[in-house]
Amino acid sequence: MRRLGVSVYPNKSSLEEDKRYLSLAAKYGFKRIFTNLISIDDNSLGKFKEIINYGRSLGMEVIADVSPEVFKSLGIYYSDLKFFKDMNLTGIRLDLGFTGNEESIMSFNPYGIKIEINMSSNVKHLENIMAYAPNKDNIIGCHNFYPHRYTGLSRKHFIKTSKEFKKYGLRTAAFISSPNATFGPWPINEGLPTLEEHRYLPIETQAKDLFNTDLIDDVIIANCYASEEELRALGGMDKDILTLEVDLIEELPQLERKIILEEVHENRGDISEYLIRSTQSRVKYKDYDFKLINPRDIKKGDILIDSSSYGNYAGELQIALKPMKNSGRTSVVGRIVDEEVFLLDHIRPWQKFKLEFSI
Repeated sequence: MRRLGVSVYPNKSSLEEDKRYLSLAAKYGFKRIFTNLISIDDNSLGKFKEIINYGRSLGMEVIADVSPEVFKSLGIYYSDLKFFKDMNLTGIRLDLGFTGNEESIMSFNPYGIKIEINMSSNVKHLENIMAYAPNKDNIIGCHNFYPHRYTGLSRKHFIKTSKEFKKYGLRTAAFISSPNATFGPWPINEGLPTLEEHRYLPIETQAKDLFNTDLIDDVIIANCYASEEELRALGGMDKDILTLEVDLIEELPQLERKIILEEVHENRGDISEYLIRSTQSRVKYKDYDFKLINPRDIKKGDILIDSSSYGNYAGELQIALKPMKNSGRTSVVGRIVDEEVFLLDHIRPWQKFKLEFSI
């Protein structure tokens, strides 16, 4: 099951605002909370406990960032995680790990506390942990977030490290960033995404991209506070099938509109470098006379439906992956919204997807 999460930083905010935010997130179906214990001290301990208990009362998991220094400063030994159990945490995220054997020992804790491994660093550390035969049911992974622009992960590195975690069948998570949020755990506030290319994208587009990789199970908003509109949009999105937003031309006939918005599309397995092809509509409506509409030249991201003058191709829906000359037999009926055109490059052979009208 794919899930959504939010983050709170009680030492940077008020309990009232954090509780209001968590209540909104729970209302829209969010199931995870991330928080940061790396800067915890005796003065803030009570505040953290209160917000953790509140999140758990809403039915949400709470996982907190820790490091070996946190263990040292709080007098915690890695073989005894009772402190975290008493804080009512679901799990702890090891921003900086130990040697591998310690993580393995922690995974057998009697409280069922999840041990979350940093996915963004060298995967050799994960191999070390696995070499010590951990309890895999209690090992999960989560990427970093990056507050400084241009420091976020490249897609290539992100895919590589995520695949290593999925190879072991581990649950995974990554962060997205709200453009409406104003703070995170650190003083720098230039967004908090995992992937650098997400830094200035709409939040829903970021989430779509992460889920569409098929490598990330949980998507977490890293900064505070996302707007209610953003929470509502994320909570209402289909997390299991990529749904792209589209703009359509005016006065589009009803059947063409139905083909675009009401069908579940499937990219053909014999893929083209020029087009994503969804061919079932040409079979389903083979007896319909598809008139030629708006036969201009084609740009990447254009939505196309072949007219009846294209013979057997009449009614086929296509999405352009490259600029092309229009033969004069293809209708240009709409476009993928600009922010989501890049997602077309990541639609796989036989992948299912939907199109929805941009509001």
